[in-house]
Amino acid sequence: MASETPSPARGTPRRSTTFLRLENRLRRQVGQAIADYSMIRAGDRVLVAVSGGKDSYTLLTLLSQLKRRAPLDFALRAVHLDQRQPGFPTEIIREYLKEEAIPHDIITQDTYGVVARVIPEGRNRCGLCSRLRRGALYRWAREEGYNVLALGHHQDDILETFLLNLFHGGRLAAMPPKLLSDDGQVLVIRPLAYCTESDIARYARSSRFPIVPCKVCGSQDRLERQVLKQLLASWRHEHPERVASIGTALGRVVPSHLLDRDLWDFGGLCASRPATPDPGLAETGIDNR
Repeated sequence: MASETPSPARGTPRRSTTFLRLENRLRRQVGQAIADYSMIRAGDRVLVAVSGGKDSYTLLTLLSQLKRRAPLDFALRAVHLDQRQPGFPTEIIREYLKEEAIPHDIITQDTYGVVARVIPEGRNRCGLCSRLRRGALYRWAREEGYNVLALGHHQDDILETFLLNLFHGGRLAAMPPKLLSDDGQVLVIRPLAYCTESDIARYARSSRFPIVPCKVCGSQDRLERQVLKQLLASWRHEHPERVASIGTALGRVVPSHLLDRDLWDFGGLCASRPATPDPGLAETGIDNR
């Protein structure tokens, strides 16, 4: 997880023409992702996980706007998981949600203590931390009657995960925009799937969200995900069409042109045998087809 710098002091967001264009683009991309993958239906109860980072603040803001504008009637509530991370200012998130009059809950589970006990400092803690966090959110959603959990992963997260699996996992896989929890009771959605991290960062700065950096993995700047983040950033600068093409490719898979024998029946693929030509016809030069 990338560390984030604190935002400037809260105040009236800068709503210039450039800001409004950016907000419209992000809102349009979120709406398109929701429509493309049928993420939200009428009557759904949607829980938005708010971590205190730029991505979750942006997601909550855009979903709140879409709720007011969309023809669908669905419930929306924010939830923050207090992981008992020493020095983490949960009250900043609480005050922001109160100021914005957003229905919310703050739940507490000492996942930080578990991660710190199991994985030494300096080692990759992100995987275990994420699993514990998601487990706590799944339980809360089920217990409170929410059938949809919205997470703030964006296009860059999806591409980085794809490259991690490609380079280090030996498989073609990324973050799906929509999936079911193991028990089938909670639908997990990623409405920012079409949004770039750079756009989200610009939007968060202009909106003056009270960003709270996560320090669980702050000492792991050399994680492979950070390397891939820098790689994608350089590609976007030097070859912007390359990153866009990778994103498009993830939605245009051709199973018959890969090597997965479980995905495609190569064994059952064979050409029909041509009929044995009549020797007499062959001598006359007639093509027996």
